[in-house]
Amino acid sequence: MEGPLSKWTNVMKGWQYRWFVLDDNAGLLSYYTSKEKMVRGARRGCVRLKGAIIGIDDEDDSTFTITVDDKTFHFQARDTEERDKWIHALEDTILRHTQSYSLQTKWNEVCISSSLHDFDKKLTEADAYLQMLIDQITSLDITINNCTSDADRCLLSSIRDNANGVLEAVKHSIVLLQIAKNTTHPVNGVYTSYNLPKNSGAITHSNTTGKISGKGHIKAMECNSNINVDSAIECREDINMEKDLPTNLNLIVPETSYSSSDDDDDDFFDANDDAVISMQNTNVETVNADESTVARRHSSSQRLTTQDYDALYEDEEEELGSLEGQGSVISHLLSQVKIGMDLTKVVLPTFILERRSLLEMYADFFAHPDIFISIPDFDNPKDRFVQVIRWYLSAFHAGRKSSVAKKPYNPILGETFRCFWHIPNVKEEDDTPKKVTDGPVPWATRDHLTFIAEQVSHHPPISAFYAEHVNKGISCSAHIWTKSKFLGLSIGVQNIGEAIINVLKHNEEYVLTFPSGFGRSILGTPWIELGGAVTVTCAKTKYYANIEFITRPIYGGKKHRINAQLFYDEEKKPFLTVTGEWNGIMETKGANGETEVFVDTRTIPIIKKRVKPLVEQEEYESRKLWKDVTTALRIRNVEAATEAKYMLEQKQRQEAKQRLEDKTKWETRAFHLNNEHWYYDKSLQVRLQDKENIEQSGLDNST
Repeated sequence: MEGPLSKWTNVMKGWQYRWFVLDDNAGLLSYYTSKEKMVRGARRGCVRLKGAIIGIDDEDDSTFTITVDDKTFHFQARDTEERDKWIHALEDTILRHTQSYSLQTKWNEVCISSSLHDFDKKLTEADAYLQMLIDQITSLDITINNCTSDADRCLLSSIRDNANGVLEAVKHSIVLLQIAKNTTHPVNGVYTSYNLPKNSGAITHSNTTGKISGKGHIKAMECNSNINVDSAIECREDINMEKDLPTNLNLIVPETSYSSSDDDDDDFFDANDDAVISMQNTNVETVNADESTVARRHSSSQRLTTQDYDALYEDEEEELGSLEGQGSVISHLLSQVKIGMDLTKVVLPTFILERRSLLEMYADFFAHPDIFISIPDFDNPKDRFVQVIRWYLSAFHAGRKSSVAKKPYNPILGETFRCFWHIPNVKEEDDTPKKVTDGPVPWATRDHLTFIAEQVSHHPPISAFYAEHVNKGISCSAHIWTKSKFLGLSIGVQNIGEAIINVLKHNEEYVLTFPSGFGRSILGTPWIELGGAVTVTCAKTKYYANIEFITRPIYGGKKHRINAQLFYDEEKKPFLTVTGEWNGIMETKGANGETEVFVDTRTIPIIKKRVKPLVEQEEYESRKLWKDVTTALRIRNVEAATEAKYMLEQKQRQEAKQRLEDKTKWETRAFHLNNEHWYYDKSLQVRLQDKENIEQSGLDNST
């Protein structure tokens, strides 16, 4: 098979037209810059198909991948029909050559552990099975001829045709096994004869010196056609092999798949101390941290400080649509990463970054602070639990600024983020608002919901955050660390950790876990979906919930589905079931079968968080740390964004190296570890307990 396809080259050049030729006999997919170059034999590159894996994405009906030799090649057809034709032809070739390879590999193992006599014995057994298969097909053919039902005859004919295909494969395998034997153990340089069973209708291989005819065929010297089968199994005259096949029968194919230097996929580096990825006008290059480079980067960073940084965060993220024009999101990585590979250290190109830190993204869990702080207002523990679930299920949609999946900045160790929410219709009891000077956000008042987050660990990358509302007496303490894996045509992110909600008024504690995230359709327009089972439990009230974030099925089905079941104690039936979409409408069904809206994320308002102006922020606060990267991304200066990002990462490496040399440990700023859970040092519970202790101490002294 031959014809035009587009091949992904690199981020700068994107998709390039190429003329492809599939050689089924050689198991090779070669490509040329044009059909004329193909005629001249100017091959641009090739893909070995032995052991290769075909990959497709149901979100994109024209692209497919071939993974082999630790590389992934990306191709694009004109439409689904053309892609399917190529995939079917490629799969047939892969199957043929992979089976042959497997047989030869097994033969090598047999050679080590057993004698040639044992091998010949196995071949004889194979011949016997072959003869049994032939007899069965003969019997089946007689049955077909005697069949009176057209439907039965059609069904049996289909079975017979499939059996004939198996027969041909078995015959071919036996010949290949004999060839492998003769190649590794020739007798005086002459290939020994091998006769398939009598009346087999299969190929027999007579003595030959291994010479190949001008057309590149191994001639079959004998063919027995004494088979009484009406559908006559065709006796092959030859076995078509590689045209330039040498006398030792080793196919002339490259030792590994390759592309020309111009077509090489972009290089890939782990984020280690020696190399990082830098995107220069969407080119990937290795950056060496010498003094002149650092000075140049610092100079570029300083030129960006005249921007209005605070306003940058008020802008909505632009919709990029399909990113294929920029080389798709991470296609320059796919050529090197392997299935199941941990992506924790992978440095992604800056043009796919969201303009904020992951710490700031976690604050979006409280985009509906009015729902969160209303939890203590319910007198019934059942109603409070239902409100916890309502807040939890509404907490995920606000984290996505765009329908296109983009990645927030990986926080730097010690980085912090602080903000608060002014909640409508919630007023101070006193005319003069009281600031909580000993709280996480000292300039916020008692009726503000305040939030603080810190990157408390780098390996693994753990983020801890804490939120509280003083007047309502409610807080939330959480820690999350992510474990990312490459899954082929998507990326999976497992969120490990938990959140604990404390309702002081009722002395209740709710423990929540987090769903996993998946980046889908990474070769086209990437999108995010959540998946996996999570739980919400309250040990005191004995209420609990099992929530399933349902990923979209391969064929059909809807995205972003959830199913939540709420239980009490040991009751087997849930007292409430919630279904719908976590970024849309979620409904409950009552005992009478009627449904009602549980929460509609499309209509409930998102309350914006309030952040201190950049000039008043501390050095390690997120927006101040990432200001140069954010500005450069906003004006689409990829080079400047990468330089600024590199400066931060390099500084972190240098600090880690210095701590290693000094044998010192990193000291967290606002959180501490206790029994595998990270807690805020000055939580509302701690401050109230300290106040109570002081008052008790004063009372004792007075007494």
